[in-house]
Amino acid sequence: MASVVEPAGGAPGGGAEAAAGAPGGRGSALLPGLPRQRGAAAAGGGPAPAEAARRPWAGLRPWRLLPTPAGTPFTFCYALLLVATSLYAEHGDPLVVSTLLQGSSTDVTHLAQAPLLVLVASALWIAGGPASGYAVALLFVLTALERRIGGVRAAAVFFGGHALATLATEMPVGFSVAAGSLPDSSLHRLDYGISFGVMTCAGALAGLLPAGGRWLLLAGAGYQAASGMLAYLDPLTDWGHLLSLALGVAAWPLLRRWRAQRTGPAPLLGDLGHPALRTS
Repeated sequence: MASVVEPAGGAPGGGAEAAAGAPGGRGSALLPGLPRQRGAAAAGGGPAPAEAARRPWAGLRPWRLLPTPAGTPFTFCYALLLVATSLYAEHGDPLVVSTLLQGSSTDVTHLAQAPLLVLVASALWIAGGPASGYAVALLFVLTALERRIGGVRAAAVFFGGHALATLATEMPVGFSVAAGSLPDSSLHRLDYGISFGVMTCAGALAGLLPAGGRWLLLAGAGYQAASGMLAYLDPLTDWGHLLSLALGVAAWPLLRRWRAQRTGPAPLLGDLGHPALRTS
């Protein structure tokens, strides 16, 4: 037997209509304690779905595309360091600048003498200056990557790709000189810059983007590498760009695991945000 409790006003069922939020009791009542219900937005005064659809830009935050001290400390500090070295390379004593660049070169001779020192030092200079395409790409690509996997891991991807691609392109030069296929002058070529690290981060970031952005980023980075190879101005460096991009793509499984550890697993379909009930 069902019983009806009359409210203070004397009209039965008035409380149910108020809870339903619609005249005549036809609205869907909200259950207490359960988040993300269908009528929660309307009951809480949030925007209706149709209104949200008319404002697709509402969730966009353009300032997150650039590095910030709090959000992306590694990218922010590294970008400031590159700006400082670029300004010194442009306005400093040319003789001192030339000596520093020669000492930072990742040629075969320097890699054989002090590999760790030159691998780090070579990434402190921008070939082409701060207005070059790789310098601009560094800001957006490394910022987006750091926001997804964290600063330490983004630094590992950047410098790991920079080091591996450098070694993979310079070691064949050493073997060719030893075999007599190249002259001894090839051991002292000037090689520095951030392009290998940027291409590795671009390939890595593509694996963390939705399908549309992923293939667009890979197409742009691949076109950059392929156009350099076709120009044949510096084939060794151009092969390094293609290899760096491939290294970033090869790291997709690891990067996705890192992002899952950082953000937590995706919620299951129908999950209400509560832990599963356990039975004893």
